Amino acid sequence: LGVPVHRLLGTYRDSIPAYASTTTFATVDEYLDVADQCLELGFAAIKLHGWGDSRADADLCQRLRAHVGADVDLMYDGSAGFDLPSAEYLGHALAEAGYRWYEEPMREFSVTAYRWLAERVDVPLLVGETSDGSHLNTADFIASGCATYVRTSANHRGGMTGAMRIAHLADSFRLRAEVHGPTETAVHLCMSIPNCTYYESLVTSNPVTREPRVGPDGLVHAPTEPGIALPSFV
Repeated sequence: LGVPVHRLLGTYRDSIPAYASTTTFATVDEYLDVADQCLELGFAAIKLHGWGDSRADADLCQRLRAHVGADVDLMYDGSAGFDLPSAEYLGHALAEAGYRWYEEPMREFSVTAYRWLAERVDVPLLVGETSDGSHLNTADFIASGCATYVRTSANHRGGMTGAMRIAHLADSFRLRAEVHGPTETAVHLCMSIPNCTYYESLVTSNPVTREPRVGPDGLVHAPTEPGIALPSFV
């Protein structure tokens, strides 16, 4: 048809703000420096990948909030590094600091463990990034009551079809479906999913380098070329 994939999926928007999704840095001070650079580069929000130590990460998250102030959106990704007690400890700190979401603190084998965590902490949970079963498994997380945000993507969740099924499923329960990863397929999904907040852009270096698809205003724009429309920098 000669149109970009997001048009085939049903374009909702022509741009979306990007958040800076950090790698792991050495010290709290370095994280704070990286955060300052990200905000200066136009990123709308910051997501931390910490050290996998619940007490150290809790301190990091609260110090970052104090550093950037109340108006900057912050998120935290546990990369499935914790058991339930450690996840609960860190979750209380994130709630106190007003984080938007708490992502994948535990391996996603047990929906029950996530339900217990949601009952014990006040920070919203983002779930279903890597668990098997695409939209069927996401449905179980939603039915348990633990999800406020769910992950969707082409690479982990059954291709474009699976990703859109998850987004529509989440929307039917008035939940958000956040697209995983800095890929061109992710750009098309972000443009097509109304209940998506941000595009995820990895920040892996200090000094920070903004990926080419993110503009100085912190926005990612919809591709206009046919298909996946791979840009020249990929």
